[in-house]
Amino acid sequence: MTDMNKALELATRVVDYIEKDTLTDADKKAIHDESIANFNENYNPGWLEYRKSVSTDSAFIEWEDEDDVFRDLNGTEFIDCLGGFGIFICGHNNQEIKKTVRAQLDRFSLHSQELVDPLRGYLAKLLAMITPGDLQYSFFTNGGAEAVEMALKLARLATGGRWYISTVGAFHGKSMGAISMGGKGAYREDYIPMIQQVQHVEYGNAEAMETAVKNLQTVGEKVAAIIVEPVQGEAGVIIPPKGYLKKLREIADKYGVALIFDEIQTGLGRTGTMWRCEAEDVTPDIMTFGKASSGGVVPITGIIARPWTYEKSGAGTGTEGKMFDNPWILGSPTFGGNPLACAAFISTIKYMLKNDIPKQSKEKGDYYLAGLKKLQEKYPTVLLDYRGAGMLICMEFPEAEVGYTVTKHMFERKVMVAGTLVNAKTVRIEPPATQSYETIDKVLTALDESLAATKADFNL
Repeated sequence: MTDMNKALELATRVVDYIEKDTLTDADKKAIHDESIANFNENYNPGWLEYRKSVSTDSAFIEWEDEDDVFRDLNGTEFIDCLGGFGIFICGHNNQEIKKTVRAQLDRFSLHSQELVDPLRGYLAKLLAMITPGDLQYSFFTNGGAEAVEMALKLARLATGGRWYISTVGAFHGKSMGAISMGGKGAYREDYIPMIQQVQHVEYGNAEAMETAVKNLQTVGEKVAAIIVEPVQGEAGVIIPPKGYLKKLREIADKYGVALIFDEIQTGLGRTGTMWRCEAEDVTPDIMTFGKASSGGVVPITGIIARPWTYEKSGAGTGTEGKMFDNPWILGSPTFGGNPLACAAFISTIKYMLKNDIPKQSKEKGDYYLAGLKKLQEKYPTVLLDYRGAGMLICMEFPEAEVGYTVTKHMFERKVMVAGTLVNAKTVRIEPPATQSYETIDKVLTALDESLAATKADFNL
């Protein structure tokens, strides 16, 4: 029922909470109680029950963050090894990046949609400078799935193809196009039928990929693109055999299809190089980016593509083609590439280069893996396996319930990792690259204790 007066009263009170330097005990209680009610009554009614947090109650209401920790309303501090599933590579509440965003906020927040907004151009130029090969043209979006949608559409415009080849276990987002590429039945089943011209092959199997492309082309079906994660993140940090990405490049060239690398989670320093595809010195035709792009401050995602993809589409070349006739055919997100987001991304690139975030990820990731090796040897019946690249790390357990129990014990010790009740056979560790070695040692100690407790819980 509409009630504008009560809505104004509530909005005024919440704005006051946000703008206050210090909350009273009464404020904290109101925020806690109302937050739980709001989620149950007005947000997603299943979220609190399912929750991605492994706390046993709703006592913890996230309120502030800093460096490699976040805090609840009462100042309870958690070490963050979940990292927003890859967002906080430069740390929480990064003051250098926020300083840039504040300056832009005071100048103007959103662009007119008509005049040339310079930050979008500067960001596109910077991306061309820090990405491999001849990747050149960028298009900015707001979320990862949206970026994947743009990549799929550009591949169709560039090649004239209609089929896509993805991989089993893949995760590319949850919009209809992106989830069609996904390789997990649990995410797809409720939405079938989706985009029909999609095939999935075994990840890491280049021969299977070539067979799928070849067979379709042989019977007259044109393939638009191969789409893969250079490392499968959500599937459990699955690292393909060495040479896999290079072989995919050869297959794409041989059959005239676009090669899309989804680097939303693996890119921008997460795996120990600026982009994971650099590990094999491979340049895709289209590459998505996101997660770490925001600097943990303002969301921004997008794609960058090689010139031929636009030339074949006629974009900006003066030749015939749909993208030249209609530059918005790829997409026209109102907030894509807005000045605040671009300012955040530009400042993030500066911070990453100045502080060599890829190198920090590599060295600290190796340190984590050395610690996990000792723990796996100590608790082989609990921690079955571990693997990782940079600060994208995964632990594997005998079953989801075991992994979930480990994450609960970690949470009790004020360490947050990526594990949910239905998806914890593999549990990711994705901390900021700025996390200190002292904190890493604390995490490994908490993990040691949690593995011991879980071993006792299950009599493993």
